[in-house]
Amino acid sequence: MATTAPVHPVDEVPPISRLAAFGLQHVLAMYAGAVAVPLIVGGAMKLSPADLAYLITADLLVCGIATLIQCVGFWRFGVRLPIMQGCTFAAVSPMVLIGTTGGGLPAIYGSVIVAGLAIVLLAPVFGRLLRFFPPLVTGTVILIIGVSLLPVAGNWAAGGVGAKDFGEPKNLALAGFVLAVVLGVQRFAPVFLSRIAVLIGIAVGLAVAVPFDFTDFGGVGDADWVGISTPFHFGAPTFHASAIASMLVVALVTMTETTGDLIAVGEMTDRRIEPRSLSDGLRADGLSTVLGGVFNTFPYTAYAQNVGLVGMTRVRSRWVVAASGGMLVLLGLLPKLGAVVAAIPAPVLGGAGLVMFGTVAASGLRTLARVDFKDNHNLTVVAVSVAVGLLPVGVPTVYAKFPDWFQTVMNSGISAGCLTAIALNLLFNHLPGSGTSAEGPVETGAKAEVTA
Repeated sequence: MATTAPVHPVDEVPPISRLAAFGLQHVLAMYAGAVAVPLIVGGAMKLSPADLAYLITADLLVCGIATLIQCVGFWRFGVRLPIMQGCTFAAVSPMVLIGTTGGGLPAIYGSVIVAGLAIVLLAPVFGRLLRFFPPLVTGTVILIIGVSLLPVAGNWAAGGVGAKDFGEPKNLALAGFVLAVVLGVQRFAPVFLSRIAVLIGIAVGLAVAVPFDFTDFGGVGDADWVGISTPFHFGAPTFHASAIASMLVVALVTMTETTGDLIAVGEMTDRRIEPRSLSDGLRADGLSTVLGGVFNTFPYTAYAQNVGLVGMTRVRSRWVVAASGGMLVLLGLLPKLGAVVAAIPAPVLGGAGLVMFGTVAASGLRTLARVDFKDNHNLTVVAVSVAVGLLPVGVPTVYAKFPDWFQTVMNSGISAGCLTAIALNLLFNHLPGSGTSAEGPVETGAKAEVTA
């Protein structure tokens, strides 16, 4: 009798009820970050409340489409792993500068479209660089991703940056309560419930937050039931050389960050990233960024907070995240639903974020456990890369006196740490006289397998 080949966990389709619960959990984990970019850029440009709302719904719609492209994939677009897509924070400063110095939104969107096309063209080049990402580099980058995200969770737990009650004990108490619920569910609940511990923690936290006046549902009544983002709503894109140049730097930064995120998810799901799949994932980033420029939003990249959720829940199905993409599309088409999700207090998200982002860092340590640190310079590679990566996280103004292009690259701790790890691995493990050949093995820095 013919036997059916087992389905890889990445390709499994859970039952509808679990698909919905797992998918909603991913949406809640990334929602605050997703809407932050249009809020920051629109606020800096002093857009009207109606235009801000339009930017947010457009962003959610394209977030959903980008996630579907990445998870489901078509032709050579999409890595086909559980990857959530969202607006990159690396582009915030350049976009604010472009938008407030006379170019406006049309100039932003023109530069975004060009950057997206550049990512599509450069994707195969990045794919061929994969051999320079051995466990020594990937473990270091994953560790930096997790640790650099922890201040985001801390700010949420304290009430959200700019909140009048930032740091109030009540905010930290609510975040601590959510954290306790997540940990309790993980430890004592049945397997299925433990895998949606973050969703349960957020739901219980929200239920507690309502009677204590943490929530404001005023925006729900003002939001429209249906809203559709139309191409070039703010006018035809314009193309300025300086704006395009700065956005091309952002494109290189996001490609570096996405490479780290894709490799991290590949490690967590036991589906190793190959040069072809890396190129496909980056190509999907580029296509999504082009769509962002057309549909009135911004550049897109893989979201690291959802990488942590994959590691924490051990739910590896890409169809779960595809369901999240479908939910984001709905939120983008139904602004009232989006307003309900937006009403979740920041401390509730902060409590859940501490677990998720810590999980990313722990995954990096697990990868580094495969690396040989005896009689070589691998410890130096990790030490210096982590230091450089966390410098802008601990001292956000450290590069304030440097040129804009330099700040764009180095103010992202993830890209700064990743570039440092790659350069130091080349210096110590690939150059002639460093202990390996100039070509260097794919698994440089990994412990040798012992076979019987």
